[in-house]
Amino acid sequence: MTPAQQQLVDTVLERFGPKAVTTDAQEIAPWESDWRGRYHGSAPALLSPGSTEEVAEIVRLAGELGVKIVPQGGNTGMVGGATPPEDGSALLLSTRRMNRIRAIDTVGNLAVVEAGVILTNFHNAVAEQDRRFPLTLGAKGSATIGGLVSTNAGGTQVLRFGNMRHLVAGVEAVLPDGSIHDGLAPLKKDNRGYDLTQLLIGAEGTIGIVTAATLRLYPAIVERAAAWVGVASPEDALKILRMMEARTATIESFEIIPGEIVGHVVRHIPGIRAPLSGAHAWHVLIESVATEPGAEPPAELLERLLAPVFEAGLAEDAVISASEAQVESFWKIRDSISETERALGPAMQHDISVPVDKMPRFMIEAAAEAERRFPGATATAFGHLGDGNVHFHVRAPAGVDRDGWYAGDGPAISRLVYDMVVAEGGSISAEHGIGQMKRAELERLSPPSRIAALKAIKMALDPRGILNPGKLVSLAPEADTP
Repeated sequence: MTPAQQQLVDTVLERFGPKAVTTDAQEIAPWESDWRGRYHGSAPALLSPGSTEEVAEIVRLAGELGVKIVPQGGNTGMVGGATPPEDGSALLLSTRRMNRIRAIDTVGNLAVVEAGVILTNFHNAVAEQDRRFPLTLGAKGSATIGGLVSTNAGGTQVLRFGNMRHLVAGVEAVLPDGSIHDGLAPLKKDNRGYDLTQLLIGAEGTIGIVTAATLRLYPAIVERAAAWVGVASPEDALKILRMMEARTATIESFEIIPGEIVGHVVRHIPGIRAPLSGAHAWHVLIESVATEPGAEPPAELLERLLAPVFEAGLAEDAVISASEAQVESFWKIRDSISETERALGPAMQHDISVPVDKMPRFMIEAAAEAERRFPGATATAFGHLGDGNVHFHVRAPAGVDRDGWYAGDGPAISRLVYDMVVAEGGSISAEHGIGQMKRAELERLSPPSRIAALKAIKMALDPRGILNPGKLVSLAPEADTP
């Protein structure tokens, strides 16, 4: 620990007590690596403030002392965005102690939630008030609100409700100088210049530490149902979505999964069975909900919507859930893909988007090109077809050395994938962020004007570079490559 780091740690301990400081290496270790195990860092201390005011004081002192800080929530990110540098040059700052739900307004359908609240806990709290927060994802049991805001998280309900950005009505955050941005008021109209709240959403903790957010709530689900459909191609799947969207506004999720991946999940995850008996090249998971008593039951709606789909020859087989437990069993398959992929061995994983109508062709052609260019590798795409966002994974050939493959073919594979994405007018990061994983590719593939603007914003708000160093953009040209 440097003298400046030690001084900050001693001051925090003196002012805020032992709950606010951890220096035990074993206790810090789980938070020094990312969820995927790709990035590993070192932090001499973990700071855990209990309030916005404590965060502000820590950041102010850190700025005075020149101590760098890496904000961290549930540490469920996919791009190394909350992992400290390897050289111990930054301290971790966890928001997990800040876990209060300050208010739930069932009249205005809003909730004020602190950064450390776990998503599942928030879901449960608003459900008790007959409301729901419609963002959900596989890491909901550990992901925190602050991290979800800071990464502009997506999930499986984006088709109907949008990303986190669309669900946030206000943000409270501590800026790099230690001042507090109080933007929690849910104003529908506010033309006071640049929207700092929106700037902080998706900024990955590089220009401020989100400490609380005002979130939009919706009526609780009265009933839901899901259909599991076997199809021949992504193109047929998208045609099904378009047919359904023309007939209803209640489709919340539309997920596409290759048959190969479904087979892997069934083999690797105990207790999971394939919903359909036959073999299908692709599978689609469709969810519909009812939020008002007396509305058409979702299962009946899905049955009605699927009838013309079968008449058009777009579906090969389908099953509609008969119970809530069966809906959960369908989602268990979808939510277990990441765990299964880890068990299958090393893979280069890409969270990408292209215009929706181009996605079916892209999924097929990009996978074929990746496998052609890298013999023995296996490329698959799955995810949010209706959003134009899929997770494009390229798995290593069987038996290769993990670290050697990541260092060897790995970068070339990602470069190929991202080049194909950009050629289609897409984005190299649809919902996971840039972190440290994609920083070099962001600079390589972005117009110079975009990178210049990002760096100018970072420099203006954090000229000393103390917040989340090495993520998203770097102020030091020589440090642009992680």
